[in-house]
Amino acid sequence: MRKIVIAGNWKMYKTQAESLEFLQGFMSHLEETPQEREVVIAAPFTDLSILSKNLHNNRVLLSAQNIHWEQEGAYTGEISGSMLTEIGVRYVIVGHSERRQYFGETDETVNRRLKAAQRCGLTPILCVGESKEQRENGETESLIVTQLKKGLVDVDQQNLVIAYEPIWAIGTGDTCDSPEANRVIGLIRSQLNNPHVSIQYGGSVKPNNIDEIMAQPEIDGALVGGASLEPESFARIVNYK
Repeated sequence: MRKIVIAGNWKMYKTQAESLEFLQGFMSHLEETPQEREVVIAAPFTDLSILSKNLHNNRVLLSAQNIHWEQEGAYTGEISGSMLTEIGVRYVIVGHSERRQYFGETDETVNRRLKAAQRCGLTPILCVGESKEQRENGETESLIVTQLKKGLVDVDQQNLVIAYEPIWAIGTGDTCDSPEANRVIGLIRSQLNNPHVSIQYGGSVKPNNIDEIMAQPEIDGALVGGASLEPESFARIVNYK
């Protein structure tokens, strides 16, 4: 059975004080959230420890936004899986389009990070998706298939979440039409050997479109950016109808 996973990606926002303020406004809204929905917050590295302490035995799970493929070493600015699991992190985002665009992430490095996450018992959220130019050139399907084939080499699909994030819809206010997102996510599913992998949609997910997005049969959750920064906004998304 496919699990519903709603994850908020805070990106490079929120100090420790701001993250605790968020929890104060958010946690009460979870009383109405169905138990089968997994709620995840992907916070900056500096927030993870304090959030973990304040979410002890709570249903909100923590995600990191990146992971290195080595356990330790001279890799300035990176973080290892054991550093994350030590403080209670359960998920990690791998291959987000911003990492690919701004920091040179490739399908090969994505693959190494995915395997490192799984070795440490973390569940990776693999991000795939196309740019506006690639979509206009009719390359969406071939690009995503390539990202999956290269990224998933020797990756355990029993411990994996995938997020389809059309790059042209991230932070732009443009959302991929729900039927089209459903179609592409169906394509992604057809490339997997495990039919139970949860596949999220990510790209300008907001309170006013989450119900339509989640009504699509192939979509198993959302990777939420800006709308996850405000407690009431993210709560509405988590509690979609």
